[in-house]
This record gives sequence, structure tokens and C-alpha cells, in this order.
Amino acid sequence: QHPNPGDKIHKLAEILAMPNPEAIYRSFLSHWKNPEVLVIGSREPPTVLSDRQQWANLPSFMQRMMYLDTVTYLPDDILVKVDRASMGVALEARVPLLERHLVEFALRLPLSMKINKSGGKWLLREILCKYVPRNLIERPKMGFGVPIDRWLRGSLRDWAEELLSTERLQREGYFNPQPIRQKWKEHIVGDRNWQHYLWDVLMFQAWLDA
Repeated sequence: QHPNPGDKIHKLAEILAMPNPEAIYRSFLSHWKNPEVLVIGSREPPTVLSDRQQWANLPSFMQRMMYLDTVTYLPDDILVKVDRASMGVALEARVPLLERHLVEFALRLPLSMKINKSGGKWLLREILCKYVPRNLIERPKMGFGVPIDRWLRGSLRDWAEELLSTERLQREGYFNPQPIRQKWKEHIVGDRNWQHYLWDVLMFQAWLDA
């Protein structure tokens, strides 16, 4: 592990500089904040995340955030991972909480029944407590991410260095080497944890090399 409180300070500073809650939300969904600087000769096209004209007409930021999660993060990230993981072992997965009538019912519920002072998913938790002991539910959330940061500093370092070399990036002509090399150097020495930024580029590089 390379605990780095400076990382959290940098992230907090970025959030405090955001002009509005929508910008904060978008920053959480994007690794490279200015992708046109990274990808040579590119510009970021408008999407539902950046084009407010495509947003549903909802009264509160919380509801807009839920809407954007529903039309972007859910189908483009969560469900993609479920499909890949299940089909990779020939399983047909189903997501019962996305049954159409249940989704329509959830959308009609007032916000106070979803999020309140006791936390998120309030109604779902209360129903679950009828069948599962509350002490199994009311506890800190635990993720299950893989230690990419350590891998890149250890067993995957040589592999990543080859794919991210300045000469290679210049020769291929897709990426601007400078921001990538800067983040790679800061990550290797432990100044910052740029695992997700670097992994995005590495996956493209590995695909290009296949």
C-alpha cells in the first residue's frame, strides 16, 4: 500500500473549484478531466452528461444525478460488467431490481423514502430488515477493487513502462506523451495514485498491441 493523504487534498481542492454540483458529479465519472489534451487532434463530443438539453426536467440536483446514473453509469458500466462476467462463464444473468414495474414504482417514490438522515436506499433497507438481521446491513460499505496501484509499481511495472514509453507513444501517434509520462512518474515514486488514469491508457495500448 502507498497511503497518500496528499491525494485526498488534491481531490478536495478540485471539488472546491467546481462551479456547481453538476460539475462535481461529472468529475466523479471522468478520469481524464481534459481528454482532448490527452488524445492528439481530438475534441470531446457532447453527450448526455455534458449537454443539459438532453437532461430530463427534474426539480432537484439529487434527482438529476439519479437520472444521469440511470441512463449512463448503469447501462454503460455496471450492467456491462455483469454481462461480461456472467457470459464469460456461460451464465444468463438477470437483474430483478430492474424489472420495469419495480423501476416505475421506484421513480414515483418521494426522495425522502430513498435518501434521508439515516442514509441511502432507506426503503429497501427497511424491507430487507424484515428478513435479515439489521446488524448485517447497518455497517460500513466495503468495496472489492483490485490493487492496480500496487501492481503498476510492482509486477506490472515493466509491462506498463513498455506500453507507456515516450518513444512508443510518439510513434503510434494517438496520445500526447507528456501528461501520461508525468502521471506515470508521479505514480511510480508514490507521489500520487494515478492508477485509473494510467489503466485507461494501458488498456488501449494493450488492445493496440494485440
